[in-house]
Amino acid sequence: MGQPARRTARRRRLGAEIKEARVAAGVTPEQAARAIHGDKSKISRIETGRHRVSRLELETLMDLCRIHDPQKREWLVALSTEGHRRSWWRRHGDVLQPDFKELLTLEEDAERISAFQTQVLPGLVQTKNYATSVIRSSDPTLSDDHLEFFADFRVQRQAVLDRENPPSYLCIVTEGVLRQQVGGPEVMAEQLGYLVKSSQRPNVTIRVIPFEQPGYTGTSGSFVLYSYPDPLDLDVVQVEYLDGALYLEEDESVKKYRHSLDLLRESALPAPESIDLISKIARDLVPQRK
Repeated sequence: MGQPARRTARRRRLGAEIKEARVAAGVTPEQAARAIHGDKSKISRIETGRHRVSRLELETLMDLCRIHDPQKREWLVALSTEGHRRSWWRRHGDVLQPDFKELLTLEEDAERISAFQTQVLPGLVQTKNYATSVIRSSDPTLSDDHLEFFADFRVQRQAVLDRENPPSYLCIVTEGVLRQQVGGPEVMAEQLGYLVKSSQRPNVTIRVIPFEQPGYTGTSGSFVLYSYPDPLDLDVVQVEYLDGALYLEEDESVKKYRHSLDLLRESALPAPESIDLISKIARDLVPQRK
C-alpha cells in the first residue's frame, strides 16, 4: 500500500488537476487504478489530496490522461515533490496542530509572503516577549513550559527570512496594531524597535495604514497570501479563525485576496514613511531618560 498523507494545498491542487485531466481524457477511475496497480479508492484519495502520489505513479497517470505538454508535466511534478524533505520543525510534529503544519510548509516553500494584520503583528516579525504576551492572551490555560515552547518556536520560524534565497516578505498593518500596547509599553517599544530592524533586511518591507487614511475601510480582515515560483504558479491564502485556519486555493477566491492586497498597498504609507511612524510611536512609548 502507498503511504497515506495529510492533505496540503499543493496536494489538493495536484489531485484536482489529475482528476480534471482524467475526466477530459475519458479515463475511468478503474482504468486509472489499474494503470498504477491500485484500486478505485486509491485514485479517489489521490484526487482529493489524501494520498501522496509517487513520481512513477504520476508519470503513468500523466501518460494515461494524455498530459503531454512539457510545462504542464513539470508543474505537476513540482507539486508532487512537496513534503519529501525533512523540515526543521518536524521533530516537534507531535505537538503541532495540522493547520499549523500546513502553514509552516507554505512558509518554507513560498517565493513571496504578503501578510495583512488588523489585530497583532505577524509571527514572522514578533519578538519573544511580544509573542509570549500574544500567546498567553489567546490561551490562558497554557502551562509555562508550553508557553515558553510556542514563543521560542515562533521566533525560530523567522529564520526563513534569513536563509539563502529567502522569500520576499511584505507586512501591512494598521496603525492600531502598532498602538495596541501588547505586554505593556516596554514590551511594545522593544517590538516596534525590532520591526524597524527587520525592515532593514533587503527582502522585508513593512508598511502601515495610518489612522488618517480616508480610503481604508478595513473590511478585508487579516490574511496571508503565499506565492510560489514557476513552474508552480500556485497562490494560497490563509485566513485564521478562532479554532484554526482556512486555506483558500481556488483561483476566484485567491483573485479576490490579490485584489484586496492591491487596495491595501494603495492605502498604506510608503515603506520609509511607515518606518518613520513606527519609530515615532516607539519613542513615545518609552520617554527618553535624562
